[in-house]
Amino acid sequence: MKQRKKIIVIGGGFGGIMAAKKLAQAGFEITLFDKRNHHVFQPLLYQVATAMLSPNQIAFPIRSMFKKHKNVRVLIGNVCDINHQDQYIRLKRSHQKFHYDYLIVAAGARHAYFGNPEWEHFAWGLKTTRDALKIRERMLYSFEKAERSRFEEKRQRYSTFVIVGAGPTGVEMAGAIAELTRQTIADDFTHFKPKESRIILVEGCNRVLNQYPEELSQKAQKDLDAIGVELRLNAFVTKVTKEGVAIGDQFIETENIIWAAGNTASPLIKHITSKTNKMGQALVKADFSTHENSTIFCIGDCAYLEDTSGRLVPAVAQGAMQAGAFVAKQIMNDTKQQKREAFCYKDKGAMATIGRSRAVADIKGFKFSGFFAWFLWGIIHILFLVGFRSKLLVFFDWLGSYFTMTEEYNYDPFISGGLAGLLAWTFSYPIDVIKNRQMAKNINFRTALKEGNLWRGYGLCATRAVVVNSVGFKVYDYCKNL
Repeated sequence: MKQRKKIIVIGGGFGGIMAAKKLAQAGFEITLFDKRNHHVFQPLLYQVATAMLSPNQIAFPIRSMFKKHKNVRVLIGNVCDINHQDQYIRLKRSHQKFHYDYLIVAAGARHAYFGNPEWEHFAWGLKTTRDALKIRERMLYSFEKAERSRFEEKRQRYSTFVIVGAGPTGVEMAGAIAELTRQTIADDFTHFKPKESRIILVEGCNRVLNQYPEELSQKAQKDLDAIGVELRLNAFVTKVTKEGVAIGDQFIETENIIWAAGNTASPLIKHITSKTNKMGQALVKADFSTHENSTIFCIGDCAYLEDTSGRLVPAVAQGAMQAGAFVAKQIMNDTKQQKREAFCYKDKGAMATIGRSRAVADIKGFKFSGFFAWFLWGIIHILFLVGFRSKLLVFFDWLGSYFTMTEEYNYDPFISGGLAGLLAWTFSYPIDVIKNRQMAKNINFRTALKEGNLWRGYGLCATRAVVVNSVGFKVYDYCKNL
């Protein structure tokens, strides 16, 4: 029997997960390493940081994603050594060697402070759920201190927010904080007035969202002005301390500094190639392999590649996912002794939201803004969330917060958990049945849909859900009146 090729994937982000899924379906032996045991939907981290969503709504256990693939092993660990010659990796505080035939590095990136690493202690970036919760805790506690303080100067310091970097993350963060202070908690305090909070967005270029078309950039600036965000364009941060931040010659006292100005690739890249750019990204070949070794690939935020059309592959979720699927295909080509291809990025557009009912979108040359762009942004982000239950919970939270102007809309735990669970079961169970039939019979989804009578399955599940939910609410009402 022919031995299966061993693939090691480092990183459980968009690129790593996509590569592992494609290779697992092809029967390879996969070992996926990550520092955490969950995959994070990073585009919505800012909503966790501003108390609009809970961490569990945008995080999903990696092992659960591969529970149907017995050829995938998921391990938590910090890779510290890669041996090219003997083809193995080692983890920190471990002597165990994990051998591979192919290695895919999708280790992501961290914040870059332009040669001032000490700034990180005071200006926090947003890459993980831990980062988001730290920002959230500090922000909400600042409001409490502003309410408690007797001095106006201190209140201003506690209620001033400086976001460094006006890319999508910075713009979305500024918009979310403005919405929080102007609407969500505007009337929650007695002595402190959240509406008087200062939100300052700092950008070194002459416009926000400088990678977007100028028309949308100008629209985003008008929206930010409308919700009270102060823009500091062509401005640079010169100092960050515990007391505040210096923008040029002006020092702004604040303890709420959020860094969204730049990234640097994982230090692991230095172990696999000597060809890197200023951001530490690996300069890879057209198939994402390193120049030194064709069995080592680098994708996502830690790779730099201009595709066949001369376009730079962006460090966004779509770029990472396309790269992951592409690299998986190249490994399959190798096993079939077929020639490797050159990557061509398919630009599916770019979107950014600026608070409630405001967003900009550039999709296939079509430019949108306002409510329609915001609605489209919401639909697309919900579709890309992992897990049907997460999609429903986020949808209900957004729907509730939109109409009630409250943060992280809190339904009763029994009702929200039970209803979301039942709805998820109602709609996902028939689809799972169809997919299993499709895999077992090796037929296309449409044929399996016809054979499996999906709509009948929906009807039966919906009936069960209504009955169970009705009984549940009766029990709930009875217990509440005890």
